[in-house]
Amino acid sequence: MKLAYSSNAYRLCSIEEALDRIASIGFAGFELMADEPHAWPATMNLKTIGELRKKIVGSGLEISNVNAFMMNAVQDFWHPSWIEHDAESRRLRLQHTIDALRMANQLGAKCITTEPGGPLPEGMPRAEALEIFVAGLQAALLVAEQVDVMLLVEPEPGLLIENADQFLELARRMDSPMFGLNYDIGHFYCVGDPIVETIGRLHGWTRHYHFEDIAATRVHEHLIPGTGAIDFPEVVNAIRSTDYDGWLTVELYPYLDDPDGAGQQALDFLTPLLPG
Repeated sequence: MKLAYSSNAYRLCSIEEALDRIASIGFAGFELMADEPHAWPATMNLKTIGELRKKIVGSGLEISNVNAFMMNAVQDFWHPSWIEHDAESRRLRLQHTIDALRMANQLGAKCITTEPGGPLPEGMPRAEALEIFVAGLQAALLVAEQVDVMLLVEPEPGLLIENADQFLELARRMDSPMFGLNYDIGHFYCVGDPIVETIGRLHGWTRHYHFEDIAATRVHEHLIPGTGAIDFPEVVNAIRSTDYDGWLTVELYPYLDDPDGAGQQALDFLTPLLPG
């Protein structure tokens, strides 16, 4: 297992600066934010992608994942979502996901992450929202299969897919080898799913992990690993028991004022927990 740091903690600077700073901290990899100001897929072209690839190689970092969850270039972290009443909003989310899949392929990334549907719109039954979400995912997965990049859904508190039961309900509807799970440790802790048990339960779907800590209140606020209530030695041992050997990406997007310090503290805490 290897540690990466999400560039979404560096939203106040360019991706070039973010890469330099993540590398200087000592992470092996980074997660690319598919959003402004880093790599908004709709405005990336062969020239800018080539320049970014060159910068990545020069940094010595590997890409753990392309994070296509937030869309601040259009609206915010969660909107436009997959399940809004407005069809054009849904189309924008689908197109963003498709563009991110193609960009990931051009950059050599193996997976992208997306939101789990979005906030349930007022007046929309959950069953209807799930049908809309499934249809959108299936369309995106056709592209994922063409470009050989996995599309990972990331359950989150307050959105359509929040917990393990709901993810498995969704997974039963998917028949693409490119569909998988981004297991966010903090999110499952927030909704009360027992983390160790859930790691084992979902390991067949998990292709990438997000790491952050959460307070004992289970309020969804990302904290530096080691400063909240999550038992990370137990978490890492549970992941090891599944034979997972991929990326553990630290996601600390609230720490815009000091992303270097937050990342360094996380790296210092997590590194001794990993197998040598």
